[in-house]
Amino acid sequence: MDIEARLKAAGIELPVAAAPAANYIPFTKTGNLVFISGQISQNPDGVITGKLGLNLEIDEGYLAARWCGIALLAQLKEACSNDWNNLKSTVRLGGFVNATPEFKDHPKVINGASDLLVDILGIKGRHARAAVGSSSLPLGVAVEVDGIFELMS
Repeated sequence: MDIEARLKAAGIELPVAAAPAANYIPFTKTGNLVFISGQISQNPDGVITGKLGLNLEIDEGYLAARWCGIALLAQLKEACSNDWNNLKSTVRLGGFVNATPEFKDHPKVINGASDLLVDILGIKGRHARAAVGSSSLPLGVAVEVDGIFELMS
């Protein structure tokens, strides 16, 4: 099954790749690698805010990370010149969780993005990863995820 078919089967319509909110670019390429800037948790209703361990449960954080993954895919599609055949692999995700000092389930939250990429990209979605806690994130978002991907050329 191709990536567009997987997206459709999952009921996902990729949003327009978000423009930068500050002095940075959404992605940069060097050699065959593309580095995608951090994508914050937001859905069509707006920014998903909150702090894990305070006012968000793990399942809510998981969904917030999934939305980050959807935003990553939107940026990645643009980086691939809208041709998924240009994607070779997912190299690494960096996941940041807005959490209390006592919260310890950061990997369970970032699984929302990881699971999505594997579900949609298949073997090309497997990756190395970091899942870390943060005392705050921009705009008070619950999750932010960045990624490194390898292109065919």
